[in-house]
Amino acid sequence: MPIASIIVPSFNVSATLADTLTALFAQTYADFEIIVVDDGSSDDTLSIAEGFGDDPRLRIVKQPNRGLAGARNTGIAEAKGTYIGFCDADDLWEPTKLAAHVAHLNANPKVGVSYAGSRLMYDNGALMKRAQKPLLKGITAAHILKRNPIGNGSAPVIRRAVFDDIAYRPKHERMRDWFFDETFRQSEDIECWLRIALTTRWQFEGVEGLLTRYRISQGGLSAGTDKQFPAWERMIEKLTPLAPGIFEEHTPIARAYQHRYLCRRAISDMDVDKAKFWAAAWLGASKWTFIEEPRKSMETLLAIGAMGIIGPKTLRGLSALRQVRS
Repeated sequence: MPIASIIVPSFNVSATLADTLTALFAQTYADFEIIVVDDGSSDDTLSIAEGFGDDPRLRIVKQPNRGLAGARNTGIAEAKGTYIGFCDADDLWEPTKLAAHVAHLNANPKVGVSYAGSRLMYDNGALMKRAQKPLLKGITAAHILKRNPIGNGSAPVIRRAVFDDIAYRPKHERMRDWFFDETFRQSEDIECWLRIALTTRWQFEGVEGLLTRYRISQGGLSAGTDKQFPAWERMIEKLTPLAPGIFEEHTPIARAYQHRYLCRRAISDMDVDKAKFWAAAWLGASKWTFIEEPRKSMETLLAIGAMGIIGPKTLRGLSALRQVRS
């Protein structure tokens, strides 16, 4: 039985899956299995995964499309490992990532969710100058609600026992338990992390280093974020009964951070109108972000101002030039 299971949810990822699997098979800690969940792909995703079939550590599971949460749930149900990690099929793990998390979890029996920082990369794999450098210690449900230190779905490695503790089966489900809520196509990560924090005693803790390469897709903002914020609000509505006091105190600032994130995504996509829209929502929700994170908040407003003065087309050209030089 492998110590670790790495789940790779895959839906129409023929352009990136081979790089993801190559990086996973290059892990310095070798006692693992990889479970690729083909979530109803219509491209060459399945054949690319099958091309790695000479390694006995790979298993491929096929299912009709159930979304990211559904693919992860299927992977968890299939997993044999004591520890379960996730790597989306357009992201990459650094070679020492699994070793770092296994050592961390082995040494800290109360830690249920181990995570690390991430480098950000463009669609073409070139690294950005930005990174996710999360808080690593003393994590509470309020931290997760406001700033989600886990950062992205390819960052955590989690004890199987944690998922056992939060498993449930909706009345209509006949195949297997749910761990992630499949009714969410956005915000499914933070919904799961918060449910762990609010209903179990497992601790969240990070390890040093930028151990994931997280791809930021350019140009795909509108469809994603138009759905993302309503999903986030639905997550708040769903989980508030679990801890009304926590949500009453922290939701306004959490909402402001959510708006600021969407604002920054709009800036990244050079969408000045959406950036201004989310900035207005952010400043209307709470200005506490300027107390907790003044530099990042001011940087965001200055970027919107620059877009208005210089124009998004010019800024896009400068961004492309910086990417080439890097």
